[in-house]
Amino acid sequence: MTVKLAVFDCDGTLVDGQASICEAMEDAFSIAGLAVPQRHDIRRIVGLSLPQAIRLLAPDASGDQRAAAVDAYKDSFRTSRLEGRLQEPLYEGIIPLLDRLRGAGWTLAVATGKSDRGLFSCLSTHGLNDYFVSLQTADRHPSKPHPAMLEAAIFDAAAQAENTVMIGDTSFDMEMAKAAKVRAIGVDWGYHTPDELRSYGAETVVTSRAALGDFLT
Repeated sequence: MTVKLAVFDCDGTLVDGQASICEAMEDAFSIAGLAVPQRHDIRRIVGLSLPQAIRLLAPDASGDQRAAAVDAYKDSFRTSRLEGRLQEPLYEGIIPLLDRLRGAGWTLAVATGKSDRGLFSCLSTHGLNDYFVSLQTADRHPSKPHPAMLEAAIFDAAAQAENTVMIGDTSFDMEMAKAAKVRAIGVDWGYHTPDELRSYGAETVVTSRAALGDFLT
């Protein structure tokens, strides 16, 4: 039996976590003694693994400063979660979309720059854990756009690359799809522009959750 696999990015695709990501990054840079980046620049790196994101935001920082920023980011994000201040709202229409795709025979997975703990907490908050057969994070793989997360999801689902789609909002997602030789679908409600997504390999960029469902079913 052919397995149709749809792999979703998380931040900017399933949930809008930019506010909490920006706040944690601002805290991290301040604690590490680094110039705090603009929020526009922080949003540009959402989706990368944390060390890679900080390396791009602070290219001239020392290794010790970047390591301190990584630790401070994790602490800030964890504290925000424990204190109930974390903002990761689910985009409207995501649950009906996931239900529709499963009903049409799609197997679902996630590939994200989040940590294992961050992804599990996010999915649990929104009641999404049972939707996905594979959860791939930056804890166990190189940062996007390396194809390792997609390759692991394909293996977990017993799928094939030619029957797999990667759905995401950043050029990193589109590049990862290309590297893994799977189809790339961009969404326009995240953090990179439709033109960027197309230039990095998106076969289409959808403008709504309903449109994504229409395209895949």
